[in-house]
Amino acid sequence: MRSHFLGIPELTGTPAVAVVIDVLRAFTVAAQAFAGGAEKIVLASSEEEALELKARHPGWLALKDGAPAPGFDAFNSPAMLAAHDLAGRTIVQKTTSGTVGALAVADARLLLCASFVVAGATARLLRERGARAVTFVVTGEEGRAEEDRACAEYIARRVESAEVDAEPYLRRARDSRWAASLTRDARQGLPGIHPDDVGLCLEADRFPFAMVAGREDTLMVLRPVSVPPG
Repeated sequence: MRSHFLGIPELTGTPAVAVVIDVLRAFTVAAQAFAGGAEKIVLASSEEEALELKARHPGWLALKDGAPAPGFDAFNSPAMLAAHDLAGRTIVQKTTSGTVGALAVADARLLLCASFVVAGATARLLRERGARAVTFVVTGEEGRAEEDRACAEYIARRVESAEVDAEPYLRRARDSRWAASLTRDARQGLPGIHPDDVGLCLEADRFPFAMVAGREDTLMVLRPVSVPPG
């Protein structure tokens, strides 16, 4: 499999197969939501769109990163998301990097959103679909986020072989600038960040599903797809 690693600003066309990576924290949060029973996640292009969708669909939850804002129900925090009853719910997600990256390649024939917690399942799905060339969109820091690049490289290696040690890749993520920043902000008690967030984001292969995005009517929707080991 040929792997290409690009930041959002480097995208010049629509790849046939794209894997959008946001480890800290958007697509760890998305995976946590599906593990908690959420039915689907709508990827919004702006906070205004997220709130409009929530207003049109009573019962949907709106989630964003950054500081609290009126109308939003949840933070972009995997630890804090556990406090919500998500069974059967629809979540509207808007983040600075992850959702932006997914929407940038929305017309890909196969579009996956991923982080370490679904890395193994993502690799298995790519293998099952016979992907010969994959564009990994490294969303953080305009393509320079070490945690996202490490995750992308881990998934690419796992496509070729299931016998890949995750620890060197997790170590790179653990030592990244953004992991240190989130840890510091959590210690300072900044809103929207939980002390357990970084640890939850750096658990490899925790969930047995990949996350596939596609257009449904006018919306970009993310759904879990079970990919059992073996």
